[in-house]
Amino acid sequence: MLEIILDLPVEKQIFYAVLGFSWTVYLWEAYLAHRQRRIYRSTTHVPQELGKIMDTETFEKSRLYQLDKSNFSFWSGLYSETEGTLILLLGGIPFLWGVAGSVTARFGFSSEYEITQSLVFLTLATLFSAFTGLPWSLYNTFVIEEKHGFNQQVHGLNRCCKKFAVTQCILLPVTSLLLYHHQDWRRLLFIYAWLFTLAVSLVLVTIYADYIAPLFDKFTPLPDGELKAGIEAMASSISFPLTKVYVVEGSKRSSHSNAYFYGFFKNKRIVLFDTLLEDYSPLNKTAEQQAEQPESNEMDGESKAKPKNKKQGCNNPEILAVLGHELGHWKLGHTVKNIIISQMNSFLCFSLFAVLIGRKELFVAFGFNDSQPTLIGLMIIFQFIFSPYNELLSFCLTVLSRRFEFQADAFARGMGKASELYSALIKLNKDNLGFPVADWLFSMWHYSHPPLLERLRALGNIKQD
Repeated sequence: MLEIILDLPVEKQIFYAVLGFSWTVYLWEAYLAHRQRRIYRSTTHVPQELGKIMDTETFEKSRLYQLDKSNFSFWSGLYSETEGTLILLLGGIPFLWGVAGSVTARFGFSSEYEITQSLVFLTLATLFSAFTGLPWSLYNTFVIEEKHGFNQQVHGLNRCCKKFAVTQCILLPVTSLLLYHHQDWRRLLFIYAWLFTLAVSLVLVTIYADYIAPLFDKFTPLPDGELKAGIEAMASSISFPLTKVYVVEGSKRSSHSNAYFYGFFKNKRIVLFDTLLEDYSPLNKTAEQQAEQPESNEMDGESKAKPKNKKQGCNNPEILAVLGHELGHWKLGHTVKNIIISQMNSFLCFSLFAVLIGRKELFVAFGFNDSQPTLIGLMIIFQFIFSPYNELLSFCLTVLSRRFEFQADAFARGMGKASELYSALIKLNKDNLGFPVADWLFSMWHYSHPPLLERLRALGNIKQD
């Protein structure tokens, strides 16, 4: 078999190597997911060491939720891999490029207008991706997330359309500017392309929370009070240049919780999801209102006792502990380190791209016998040729991320918030139905955050009430 492949033209060797590696990665991922699903199916009772952390009801809910997500991921992943294979085998990429050329020709643009044809191709490709991915996205949101109590959306098409429109408004101008000097890729102008992508990424990070995210969710300043005063005092104690604290109404979309900070230099801002705040979450207010309404027995008029609703989110000391962890990432330089790694990788990829873009066999391998469009070259080289490197880099970044998480936990502990962070991690795991038992190989390959038990052990053996 190997001899037959080696006897093929180099273009065919490249094509089948790309296809073979893609399926190798898929089968590896499927094997890891299978190992984790066995954990979900077999671990039906709370392990002894988790007895004081998680009750049986929550454990079972999280087990079933993660099992449903894993099964969904298997089928969606199989579809995605099959679709990608058929696109390559049937020449879908050159076909769509030809369609884009026909569209531009109708408006009087010849094949010399490569940037125009590239933008049409990009629009058609993203439309196809959005259309084929929409059923999977809707099923995930309105079946799986709805079944397990996380979905808060009434319908998702408006959000999907808005997301597509915003993406195109950013993607098309950036792509056109990136392709503008495509004739000079083999010269040092690839450095300017790298600097351009760096500038774009910094601008997007700066404007995202102020101008893009509010298109999808409502942001309001955190009201004055004990929590805001505590956040400002903690930020001041480590010289974090905090300017504003926002609460985002994530509860209108999902009951999952989160917190993050953003901004450069002396303009840092903190964003808290309302589902993270025990005293702020609308989900808790709704539950309290339902609990206050007496439920009458239609048969004998006697009222039935309803189970007590469990509040979602964390109390103020726990929120400060979570933010202590997040600010630890800043104080320890994790954000800057990640940016440096990202840009070093970007520079390396652009420099290699400048070398490979002139290799005609790469284009012929994917059906482009008579032309070498720069956008297609970007797709072939970054998505296909670099795929082994991308997989290795992704694993290394996952390992590094786990290390950073332990360091940020240790930073919060150094601020005297170990007990509060301990209880906050348990609450957040319950609220998000995280399953605390993981296969070691699946965890090592996929988890950017350490499993719950590992983080709790690192924080110390602190007794919980």
